[in-house]
Amino acid sequence: MPGPRRLAALLLAALVLAATLPVGAVAQQQQQAAPNADASDFARLEAAQAAANAAPGPRTVPGRRIPVPGTVSPEFQAAIAAPYRSPAWNADPGSAAEWKALVAKLAAQTAAPLPALRERLGVVSTPEVIGGVKAWIIAPKEVPERNRHRLLIHIHGGGYVYNPGEAGTVEAVLMAAFGGFTVISFDYRMPPDAPYPAAMDDAMAVWKAALALQPAENMAVFGTSTGGGMTLALMLRAKREGLPLPAAIAPGTPWSDLTDTGDSYKANEWLDNVLVSYDGYLTHAAKLYAAGHDLRDPQLSPIYGDLRGLPPAILTTGTRDLFLSNTVRTHRKLRQAGVEASLQVFEGMSHAQYLFNADAPETREVFTEIAAFLDKHLGTAAKKP
Repeated sequence: MPGPRRLAALLLAALVLAATLPVGAVAQQQQQAAPNADASDFARLEAAQAAANAAPGPRTVPGRRIPVPGTVSPEFQAAIAAPYRSPAWNADPGSAAEWKALVAKLAAQTAAPLPALRERLGVVSTPEVIGGVKAWIIAPKEVPERNRHRLLIHIHGGGYVYNPGEAGTVEAVLMAAFGGFTVISFDYRMPPDAPYPAAMDDAMAVWKAALALQPAENMAVFGTSTGGGMTLALMLRAKREGLPLPAAIAPGTPWSDLTDTGDSYKANEWLDNVLVSYDGYLTHAAKLYAAGHDLRDPQLSPIYGDLRGLPPAILTTGTRDLFLSNTVRTHRKLRQAGVEASLQVFEGMSHAQYLFNADAPETREVFTEIAAFLDKHLGTAAKKP
C-alpha cells in the first residue's frame, strides 16, 4: 500500500479529476480499455484525456493494463509476469528483532540454490577475510590468461538491509561465470545493528586491502542497486582520501539518491514488480541506514557529490525499473563531469532482474556487455614487486 503522503496525493488527484470531468468521462477513465477497442472507444478516451490534461501540470493517465512484452526472451517474460515479491518490497518490521528475522529468512532462501548454481556455471567460492571484513573470493574454475592479474570488487545490493552472507554473492557468481574474472564479494555490516557509516567503512577497508593484491589499474568495482550506490560513494570517499581509484566501475541500477526524487519513482510505480513503490520498504530502509544523517549527503546519495575524476563507468537499467531515473540521472551527471559513461537499458526489465535467472539470454547479455567494457579499461600486467 502507498504511504499516507502518496495515498493523499492519489485521492486528491481522483477528486480533482472527478470534479472537472463529465460523469461519463470519469467512468471512462476508470474503465479498462479492451484490447480491441474500436474507434469510438478511443475517441471517448481521447476526449477524457484531453480534458484531464488541458492545463500545465502533472499528467493524468487512464487505468492501464500493461501486457508482458513479446520483445524479450521467454525466460525474461516469466520474470516480467511474476507477481510482486512480498514481503520483500513492502516490509516494515516493527522492531530490530523482526527486521533480523525477515532478513535471515530471505537470505536463507537466496543462498540455498547457490552451490548448485556455482557448480553448473563452473565457479568456485572460497571464504576469506579481506581487510578485516568477511568475504568470498569467487572465480571461474579456469581463469582466462588475460584476466589472471585482474581483480573485481563486488558490493552486493539489498537496500542496506537484505542479502547478508552468501546471499549477497549471486551477482559475483554471475560475473565470474560470464565475465571470466576473479571477484571479491564482501559481507558489509548493515542496520539495524550497524547503520551508516559501517557499510562504507567496510567497503573502504576492503578497497585498501585490494590495493595490496593487484594494481588499481587492473581492478574494477561493481554492484547493483545499493551496491551501485555504494560503488559511487566508495569512489568519492577514496578520491577524498587520496587513494588510487580503479580502472573502471559498473554501478547497476544504482540507488544513487535515497530521497524520493526522480521521474521513474512515479512513472514506474506499481509497474516495477521488484521494488514496486518507493513508499514500500525503501523508505524504511533509507531511514534505518541513514540513522538521522542527511539523505542528500553524497556518502548516502552520491548523485549529489562531485563526480569529476571518477573512473569510466557502465550503468545498467530497464524500461520498467523504479530506479530508471536514478540510473539516467547518474549517467548524465557522470557525462557532465567529463567521465566516460555508458548506459545500457533493457526492454521490460524491472529493478535488477538481470540477477534473477542465469539462463535468461538477457542476463548473459548484461554481464557480457559489462565484461567487455571492463576488458577495454583494465590493465593486465602483474603487480610489480
